[in-house]
Amino acid sequence: MSITEILFWFLSVLTLVSAIMVLISKNPVHSVLWLIATFFAISGHYILLNAQFLAIVNLIVYAGAIMVLFLFVIMLMNLDVAIEPKRSMWMKFAGVISGGLLLAVLLSVVRTSVDLTNKTAQLNTGDIGLIKNLGHTLFTQYAVPFEVSSILFLSAMVGAVVIGKKN
Repeated sequence: MSITEILFWFLSVLTLVSAIMVLISKNPVHSVLWLIATFFAISGHYILLNAQFLAIVNLIVYAGAIMVLFLFVIMLMNLDVAIEPKRSMWMKFAGVISGGLLLAVLLSVVRTSVDLTNKTAQLNTGDIGLIKNLGHTLFTQYAVPFEVSSILFLSAMVGAVVIGKKN
């Protein structure tokens, strides 16, 4: 086995374990932290596929911004056992049945529509997902729209500061 295969299987196991821990964790804060670990493992898969831009965007947007927002919302909600409604055994049973049916439908669709014989992913080949190529395209072909959007973002930040400023 090569180092990329070992890394692939390690990241796959890490992704599956942390995704399962998101579901079975009793504490919502721990679930968010396990979801961040899942996003890090998925970013590792993107790096293995030579898509560094997707990996960085996944870390910055999802693990950085959205998960911090989820964490703040969960902490501000002040979840308590006394407030949470009790779920009956029938509700849990209905959830398991509907989840199993959804899994069966998804598996049947994937099995009938995707032919995976003799298909392999290309690792560390090509230059489609490289940040260097994205930067080159942004600053040559799309330089004017890029600068216009940066001025728009700067004016939005200044406007937010002015609106939020106290008298």
